[in-house]
Amino acid sequence: MSGDNQRVDAPHSPYAVPPVPPVPPVPESAPAPAQGLVRRLAPPGLTLAAAGLAFAYVGTVDPNEPGHYPVCPLFRLTGILCPGCGGLRSAHAFAHGDLITALGANALAVAGYFVFAGFMILWLVRAGRGGPTPSFTLRRPYWWAVGVLALVFTVVRNLPFGAALAP
Repeated sequence: MSGDNQRVDAPHSPYAVPPVPPVPPVPESAPAPAQGLVRRLAPPGLTLAAAGLAFAYVGTVDPNEPGHYPVCPLFRLTGILCPGCGGLRSAHAFAHGDLITALGANALAVAGYFVFAGFMILWLVRAGRGGPTPSFTLRRPYWWAVGVLALVFTVVRNLPFGAALAP
């Protein structure tokens, strides 16, 4: 046999096979299309609906009438008002639009209602625009500040000069 039909893979041979470039991997699926508006608004909308239902219930079932809600265990055992004491009465007054009575029942809870409302507005706007979900991760100093605020509120409302903060 002659050498005409033989293939030589020497690097300098005219018959050398050029290296084949690697083939890039094919993605398994194309990127998902952007979520629809309804799908983006579902989590904040459902959260807002749940909070609204809770306020509607407390607005309907008056916590000022005995027997509807349990008594605060700390208050029952010690007579000390905790930071949450008066929160249901505050929510009831707030649901009826009586901000003065709500503040008198639990001013800290009213501040919490406004913080929650601000967070919900931010979440709804960002979800509507397709932006990132707001994070509610607070750094340790902020948690300490919230804890100290609740402790100071509790101490002051249990002292004679802080009687205006007691429900």
